Amino acid sequence: MPDRHASFAAAEPRDHGLAEPDGRRWRVLLPLPLAGAYDYWARADLGIAAGSFVAVPLGGRMVAGVVWGEGDETGVAAERLKPIESVFDVPPMTEMLRRFVDWVASYTVTPPGAVLRMTMSVTDALVPPRPTAVCALTETGSAALADTASGGRMTPARRRVLAVLADGPSLPIVEIARAAGCGASVVRGLVDLGLLRIEMRPARVPRGVPDWHGGPAFSSDQAAAAEALVAVVRQAQFAVTLLDGVTGSGKTEVYFAAIAAALDAGRQVLVLLPEIALSTQFLARFAERFGTAPTGWHSDLSHGERRAAWRDIAEGRARVVVGARSALFLPFGDLGLIVVDEEHDASYKQDEGVIYQARDMAVVRGSLGAIPIVLVSATPSLETVVNVERQRYRCVHLASRHANAMLPTIRTIDLRRDKPERQRFLAPPLVAAIGETLAAGEQTLLFLNRRGYAPLTLCHTCGHRMQCPNCTAWLVEHRFLGQLQCHHCGHRESLPSYCPNCAAPGALAACGPGVERLAEEVAARFPEARMAVMASDTLTGPRMAAEVIDAVQGHRIDILIGTQIVAKGHHFPMLTLVGVVDADLGLAGGDLRAAERTYQLLHQVAGRAGRADRPGLVLLQSFMPENPVIEALVSGERDRFLAAEAAARRQHLMPPFGRLAALIIAAPDAETADFVAASFARAGPHMPGVEVLGPAPAPLAVLRTRHRRRFLVKARRDVGIQAVMRDWLTRVRVPSSVRLQVDIDPYSFL
Repeated sequence: MPDRHASFAAAEPRDHGLAEPDGRRWRVLLPLPLAGAYDYWARADLGIAAGSFVAVPLGGRMVAGVVWGEGDETGVAAERLKPIESVFDVPPMTEMLRRFVDWVASYTVTPPGAVLRMTMSVTDALVPPRPTAVCALTETGSAALADTASGGRMTPARRRVLAVLADGPSLPIVEIARAAGCGASVVRGLVDLGLLRIEMRPARVPRGVPDWHGGPAFSSDQAAAAEALVAVVRQAQFAVTLLDGVTGSGKTEVYFAAIAAALDAGRQVLVLLPEIALSTQFLARFAERFGTAPTGWHSDLSHGERRAAWRDIAEGRARVVVGARSALFLPFGDLGLIVVDEEHDASYKQDEGVIYQARDMAVVRGSLGAIPIVLVSATPSLETVVNVERQRYRCVHLASRHANAMLPTIRTIDLRRDKPERQRFLAPPLVAAIGETLAAGEQTLLFLNRRGYAPLTLCHTCGHRMQCPNCTAWLVEHRFLGQLQCHHCGHRESLPSYCPNCAAPGALAACGPGVERLAEEVAARFPEARMAVMASDTLTGPRMAAEVIDAVQGHRIDILIGTQIVAKGHHFPMLTLVGVVDADLGLAGGDLRAAERTYQLLHQVAGRAGRADRPGLVLLQSFMPENPVIEALVSGERDRFLAAEAAARRQHLMPPFGRLAALIIAAPDAETADFVAASFARAGPHMPGVEVLGPAPAPLAVLRTRHRRRFLVKARRDVGIQAVMRDWLTRVRVPSSVRLQVDIDPYSFL
């Protein structure tokens, strides 16, 4: 934790004494990866209760923590306890959130302090913001401004200052001087003359109050779905409802009705989105519906914005919060609804630090706090579908697109028969379709889920491949930036003019396509077309993403080339053709969800076509169009595909019909990694219903210079896999240089 915690204790006297007779022992959980809460002593007059945010000494510094409950009277002697230094002026953490922290810690096999740290991610928000000094116009000042015969006392600069405040709100001195085009001394002089007065204004970001009345006209299907969701919200009880609707069916407007019902009941709302920084269309639609923007929570906010948002959420001023997965751990005081949009999206899985699945943890938070949950998707995850079939979740269907729009026609291009030209990647039928779309004045989306120019650079002379020095991964060429990059550790280097292995000049060649190389081909084939590339590394933030989206909507772009971020619910009325350049890309590898993920991603991409009154066409380039995923996309038989996928998982006791957990060992060298892995192998669990696979080098055997070994634990549903993992971890003494990660319900197998 930063040393700034040392300044937190100023709110209370420091002379507490130890074990005072009128004091009390409390357990305080600190946002650190420690074994548990520590006991501290506090005077009775501090007014501490369970959930209070407090400042306590730890070693030689002051740390913010949360009172987790009463202390252990049989523990450390009272006279040895350190005192709680002060209590922060912020609403205490609710009992439900404290239970949620404990639950997540237990489920993920993580120290509870590490989970608490996610709820206290902006620790200086615990201190109330200092009021801001502003200047306001006095009656004397108003009279002086109106008096045109005031003489030399009212200089032009002074008159401009008074005019600024006459036409607008109170402002700080610096802002007034800037608006009036004068020095700050002019403003201070008017204060001395009594024409302006100094006021102290609370330093808070203004939050608009959503207007939940009214709403759009619904189709009959939408009205029925909205009514069902509103009824669940009004019951104010835990229930999970899947809003299952085809792409373009108006799911967002339907769950807006549920948000309105929660606001009408005086409750707070959390909406989770997989790509909050790129969801400009969602934010615009929210503002149009409710008259104000929601409170955002994501990594692109400044520290000041995050601090203001955290405190407003804790104090209940932020009524609706739209955020990425970490928003699930914010300190809501009265949460009445959680919406998980695109619930199937793999972005909800956190793979570092505390490893958790935000969709699943949202359901847990709802169950602990009697909060209704709405899961939204056109391609729901198999886990969610199975829960609906088992009647654990309710389901509301939207079977048709809004405003009579038709679902697109999906066809395949067999690359074994319709081969692209040499060193080209668009097959002739797709090239022809792009030409026809341009001639009709419509737009095309070309999808390739691979960033950069080329995924591999090799030497034609000696066969050397450009590899990351920190990871067992090939460097990806980014020609727009003139660099080779590792997409795992972030290493970057310039593309050399000669082979670093054999020194052959000009022998390095790009192999395979990325979106940049695809853009190069499109520019050569259609030089008159206006084109843009939309990928996470070409968009440096929400503003640039908004500019590209606005350009597509305004038909200032003819061909959009993008990775998976183009599938995130964007609505482009003139986009009628979607071409998937490599529909087979996600089907390779050992990921048990590879088929499901590929189906979901391609279905979502296909759903960008024909969303208005013009019919859409989707062309899938594939070397194996007979694959069940491709066939399901073409036939539109989603439920049949999911049934077959469920049957295969059930047969092998794979999730959601069995349990998985991963143990990842990361060491500074291969010998240490192998030694620790062998120790865990000898100590591994041997019990019915549990199978241990490994150890084996991870597919990314070296990541950020650390050598990695993996175990995969497979268990029946009735086995408490967390207890198995905790017991296993206690059996092996691990060197301090080795890092261990436990991943319950792994999504990544790298």
